Amino acid sequence: MRAMCWEGVNKVGPQEVPDPQIRNRGDIIVRVRRSVACGSDLHLLGGYIPFMHPGDVLGHEFIGEVVEVGPDVRRHSVGDRVVVSSFIACGQCWYCRREEYSLCDNANINPAITEQLWGAAPGGCFGYSHAMGGFAGSHAEYVRVPFADVGAFTVPEDVSDERAVFASDSASTGWMGADLGGVRPGDVVAVWGAGAVGQLAARAAMLLGAEQVICIDRYDYRLDMTRRHIGAETIDYSSTDVEAELLERTAGRGPDVCIEAVGMQARTGGPQDVYDTVKQQLRLQTDRPAAVRSAIYNCRKGGSVFVLGVFAGMVDKFPLGAVMNKGLTLRGAQVHGQRYIPMVLRRMARGELVTEHLATHTMPLSRGQEGYTIFKEKRDGCVRTVFTP
Repeated sequence: MRAMCWEGVNKVGPQEVPDPQIRNRGDIIVRVRRSVACGSDLHLLGGYIPFMHPGDVLGHEFIGEVVEVGPDVRRHSVGDRVVVSSFIACGQCWYCRREEYSLCDNANINPAITEQLWGAAPGGCFGYSHAMGGFAGSHAEYVRVPFADVGAFTVPEDVSDERAVFASDSASTGWMGADLGGVRPGDVVAVWGAGAVGQLAARAAMLLGAEQVICIDRYDYRLDMTRRHIGAETIDYSSTDVEAELLERTAGRGPDVCIEAVGMQARTGGPQDVYDTVKQQLRLQTDRPAAVRSAIYNCRKGGSVFVLGVFAGMVDKFPLGAVMNKGLTLRGAQVHGQRYIPMVLRRMARGELVTEHLATHTMPLSRGQEGYTIFKEKRDGCVRTVFTP
């Protein structure tokens, strides 16, 4: 079959790879209908996560049709249209029973890598390096889905592919940030990043009862999209003082909940940005934490900061003193998709979560390099590139 593969730093291309096969009794094989380029893929393309091999199939946010089922699969049949959680989980271990699915003890078949990096191994993830299990990704004609009764979900008939595909990762990740960030009715919430995850975190905060939601970004088209499609307020950090603006909008306190939805390649401009970029390029630090710093400094005393953006390793100039002395709650996680996807699909069916506007560019897998270049460089108003095998 044809698939889009990692071929080196900032290089992807179509290749012929073996068709996936049922390996375990709980597997299904899915014919991919839509597969989305995610911002966290850019960390792989840039070489910041050094556990990729040439020929690895990329992609982890997808929707498709079941074409084969293992003998122990009970929830799915051939012909079902399913959306699949980007993180793979067994559903039976201690963490899965607590609905902390991305921390699954059994899904990552290469745990030693991340045990050395982080002290413990998270679950597996489609198309996200050998540190996350080395699973083939979804930028392909077909993909094997392990633990299918746990991680694949039938899509309601009245929800289109274009909407449902974002339940796989972006919408469930955004909802998790608002939920585990502790958003309550009446809160003021600030979201750093107006990409797909940031917009959907903002929408989730609104649906959870936040009184005021503010998205912070520098790209006019993303800020405009956030105002039109999400209904949140916006701040362009390149043209105004974010701290002063947030204090003015929150009676001098700062937001109750701050959600970071940018990740390890955040930009701010100014000397600090140059410092972070140089250290990252020299591999003296792995990540640029500009958005996390800003969220911590601007959160109100006693507030909550949730890190949704992907980080790989070490950062410099982390404001731990601010976390401690301001009494902040700081959390982060990879998405517990299995916890949120069923609810997200129901809200999509009711029209409460609308995501089609995020798919600004749709193209075949053969144009993978072009699609990722447009996405990375944010050309032509690109928010997400969607590939159609």
